[in-house]
Amino acid sequence: MNRVTAQDVAKAAGVSVATVDRVLNARKGVSESTIEKVHSAMDQLHFVRNQAAADLARGKSYRFTFILPAGETTFFRDLLSEVEAAKTEASKNRIDIRAVTVPPLNPEAVVHAIDALGDDVGDGLALVAIESQIVRDAINKLRNQGVRIVTFISDIPNSRRDRFIGIDNVAAGRVAASLLKRFISAPSGDVAVIAGSGILRDHVERRMGFEQVMRAECPHLNVLPWIEGEEMAGVVEEKLSKLLASNPNIVGLYSLGGGTRGVIEAIESAKTNIRAVTTELSEHTRDALISGTVDAVLVQDPGHEVRSAVRVLKALTDNGPINENQERIRIEIFMRDNLP
Repeated sequence: MNRVTAQDVAKAAGVSVATVDRVLNARKGVSESTIEKVHSAMDQLHFVRNQAAADLARGKSYRFTFILPAGETTFFRDLLSEVEAAKTEASKNRIDIRAVTVPPLNPEAVVHAIDALGDDVGDGLALVAIESQIVRDAINKLRNQGVRIVTFISDIPNSRRDRFIGIDNVAAGRVAASLLKRFISAPSGDVAVIAGSGILRDHVERRMGFEQVMRAECPHLNVLPWIEGEEMAGVVEEKLSKLLASNPNIVGLYSLGGGTRGVIEAIESAKTNIRAVTTELSEHTRDALISGTVDAVLVQDPGHEVRSAVRVLKALTDNGPINENQERIRIEIFMRDNLP
């Protein structure tokens, strides 16, 4: 079947192609009755606008900025690589993308980056959010200036950001607990939890989901207060090694953030047979899955998240539709037998 064109819509509505173009682009000078006739014709013909072609014809271009945490974690290095990779494809649609990196877990650095951009922030901003009043205020100020904003990976929902892009982190925590419930055969014991920081909402939500299942379904297991490893493998290894040495009752572990290499090294050094679920696939977690040090890894796709951020920012800028199914970020579970 041939694609329905603006000419077809114009003929069905009894108007000129120029009038259809004015309606499509929400320009002035068209009566309400004519607008209704054009929309009715579009519905009858199942007209789908080629937005890319329309943007090209109008010479419309976009500029989006990503603010990402720098640091040693494989996931955020991969995230930056995905932003760089997205630039080439986006440029075909007249979208200019740039990335700004800031020190991790540093609200002041995020705010400074936003302020430093000024008017050069462009049409939209995507950032990994930190729970902080000053970050919230900076987002709200920018949104009040008309910039479209999405948070991704970690959210700050009580801000004026337009949308969050990422996995359901509460569900991720629940999945981790459900896996450990099946992995742990001990009649009782302690379960350690390793996080990056309490100022990251994704970590807080994962902990919440984890405890929901553990308390409801695993009363024989005691979830210990979490260890904050600051997303640094060395800090995680030191703190976890001390915990494992001082507590022989630990039978399970959930690492819900960065610094997983430190988790693996601490478990291997302690020569303990605890069951472990970690987060994000890397060279280290892959090897740990194969060796049996780690039982399962929960993964989100950074490439999908970056591409989704670009698509959503463009849709928001154009006041266009968002494909909810396409933008849903899913939780993947990898074990030794289904490694990609």
